[in-house]
Amino acid sequence: MERGVPAIDIQDFPGQYQKLREACEVWGCFRIVNHKVPLELMSEMKAVVRSLLDLPFEIKKRNTDVIAGSGYMAPSEKNPLYEALGLYDMGSPQAVQAFCSQLDASPHQREVIENYAQGIHELVMDIAAKMAESMGLDSESFMEWPCQFRINKYNFTPETVGSSGVQIHTDSGFLTILQDDENVGGLEVMDSSGSFIPVDPWTGTFLVNLGDMATVWSNGRWCNVRHRVQCKEATIRVSIATFLLGPKEEVVEAPQKFVDSEKPRLFAPITYEDYRKLRFSTKLQAGEALALVHATS
Repeated sequence: MERGVPAIDIQDFPGQYQKLREACEVWGCFRIVNHKVPLELMSEMKAVVRSLLDLPFEIKKRNTDVIAGSGYMAPSEKNPLYEALGLYDMGSPQAVQAFCSQLDASPHQREVIENYAQGIHELVMDIAAKMAESMGLDSESFMEWPCQFRINKYNFTPETVGSSGVQIHTDSGFLTILQDDENVGGLEVMDSSGSFIPVDPWTGTFLVNLGDMATVWSNGRWCNVRHRVQCKEATIRVSIATFLLGPKEEVVEAPQKFVDSEKPRLFAPITYEDYRKLRFSTKLQAGEALALVHATS
């Protein structure tokens, strides 16, 4: 088990509510253990991901954006070691089928992707509900929020050892659930002292990161964790991330329970789409854009 980052037993509720709440407030991230996603499915999905990311560029570029940044991301000047394929709204069977068709997925690959998408979507909704319940709130708050799916590949070489695979950032959405590479480390999260803590691989578990929307929704009670990926060894690193973003049209704002005379409203109501555009336009990718949506007194 890695140093520091809490582990939450998803089968041990209500016993884990206090630990979950503290993890959200102090760390902004935690491990999920004893979940219901089969280990065999996780392994099969990792194999499918590797094969999709090894496809020719001409096929990968068919994976087009639904919202900005949701489709194929080729290596760039800023992140030359990184590429990704993406799927917007993985809770939609039609969107999952369209993603598979873009990449000429085989019947077996489609079956694995569909089963994984369904299992992860259910897990994401369960985690978000338990987070709300840990604060004494309705667990139905997030049921209609879309999820974005992204499969990541880091092309690490001997020359890149010690460099960054992805720069320091927070996630813009509410939470991210990550199946990291069980063999290759490199993910680091920032703790409350500002130090980076390595998050070592832990087979069969998922890492959950809280993003900027979680900070807005919780009225600043929850931490949007800064994280990065460092190149530790010259090899290919693959990870699978699912982002619970924010509602498609409604604004995100703190429930009234989180607002009182001691803790006035910190953030103006904002849609996820407007916030995402704000991050893109300002290039403030590590949570600093939240300062631009502070509530006026």
